[in-house]
Amino acid sequence: MGIDSNFDIGNQISAQRAIALGQVHSKQDAKEFDLSEPQIRSLERAGKIECETCKNRKYQDGSDEMVSFKSAAHISPDAAASRVRGHEQEHVTNAYDKAKENDGKVIMASVSIKTAVCPECGRVYVAGGETRTSISYPEGEMGDFMKSRDRDALVGMNYDERI
Repeated sequence: MGIDSNFDIGNQISAQRAIALGQVHSKQDAKEFDLSEPQIRSLERAGKIECETCKNRKYQDGSDEMVSFKSAAHISPDAAASRVRGHEQEHVTNAYDKAKENDGKVIMASVSIKTAVCPECGRVYVAGGETRTSISYPEGEMGDFMKSRDRDALVGMNYDERI
């Protein structure tokens, strides 16, 4: 029994050293170092290793505007916040451009970033974002037309996560 316990202590030290040296990058690596499930979940929550759900998460834009993420793409959890903010800023920029083209004025532009909790690892991640804009156009026939066109184009404009 003494030999086994020494072996276990050696394995624990080896696993801790591997984690400290950054040698554990996946669940498979963690299992090869004989880490327990609670240790693996802890590494996933800390962002040291990526769970399968986070690894396969994809983001896609749901609007009909010409912006990034028209095709579903993976973003690492560490980069998702800045990438989603940048994407939503594209919608804000488009609203200002549209207003400028038609003598309108952006009255309001707001961006909200949505978060969720990964059901597999428990890590909080950026699930998407939503941009809301309001543009005022000059009175008259063209202004009324632009209001209805923009209202129709902006309905449902958001950034959706697709799994």
